[in-house]
Amino acid sequence: MRRLILLLLFIFFSNTHTTDIPPNKGIEVKGMTISCQTWGWEWGTDEMVDAMKELKVLGVNWISIHPYARIHSDGTVQNRHISANQNLTWLTRPIIEAHKLGLKICIKPHLACWGTGFRWRGEISFDNPQQWENFFKSYSNWIMNLAQICNNSDAIVIGTELDKTANHENEWRDIIKQLRSVYNGPITYAANWTDYKSIPFWDVVDAIGIQAYFPLTQSNDIPDMNQLSKAWNQYLQDLNQFAAQWGKSIVFTELGYDVSLNAAYKPWEPGRYSREALDLQRKCLESALQALAGEDRVIGAFLWKWFPGETRRENFLASTPAMRAVIRENWASATLQQ
Repeated sequence: MRRLILLLLFIFFSNTHTTDIPPNKGIEVKGMTISCQTWGWEWGTDEMVDAMKELKVLGVNWISIHPYARIHSDGTVQNRHISANQNLTWLTRPIIEAHKLGLKICIKPHLACWGTGFRWRGEISFDNPQQWENFFKSYSNWIMNLAQICNNSDAIVIGTELDKTANHENEWRDIIKQLRSVYNGPITYAANWTDYKSIPFWDVVDAIGIQAYFPLTQSNDIPDMNQLSKAWNQYLQDLNQFAAQWGKSIVFTELGYDVSLNAAYKPWEPGRYSREALDLQRKCLESALQALAGEDRVIGAFLWKWFPGETRRENFLASTPAMRAVIRENWASATLQQ
């Protein structure tokens, strides 16, 4: 079974989609999301190339970037940085540079909710048919533009945490159908960990994408590694069963922990620095990567997150010395041992 899954994994994450694949050539997704502190121009810089080089040394073989568009209260989606007269190297250069380094790259669009009343993407929903029409028409146009600009990327996420829109199943299926007409790479959707079972269109994407902020404890007591491992084993058992029902593999489209005493209890929340919190962040990531190492159906993760160049105060950093060590030990060392 593992040999078959690895073969399917290679096909899923291959640019060529050829079926003439030698056995035992599966590629685990050891991914990192490279974020930005603006609208994304950093992805086109030399600092971005340096970041990818650093990540490759740590064992990373995939990167992800998350182009933003803004959603308005009437449902309209807009990105003023994508137009015919704009310099688009912030989208095209990271693809070129990643491939030069032997890395693969995933495009994972995010909707920004600033000034709309939505606290986060998981709340996006509308009250009337006109807003819904505005949303799906403008969102589809944005995704198609991204796919054409980034047509040499290795995968695209069609949506991130838009789970309250998923009951408009026909509209999402239309978007996926349109996307396949302009983009030949694999496609997934990034469902929040709370809602992945309610997404009705997993059959028409290439893998199940999950924002993997699963609580690992039932309280904010500080857990040990045994408790963290036990929690992951329980989740993975359920995830494997779910993936098998759909005949799909699972990719964690985000997986991350902040320096927080609540990192295991509420992984999605930012925290506050302390030595104890720093150690808990490290343990949470270590337990996750160890749990994924032997998986068949859950084929990897994109860690959240890294920044190119100098970083102003940010949360969820995977670039601290302790986090770098965990990534290197679990990904680079494992690759060398194979």
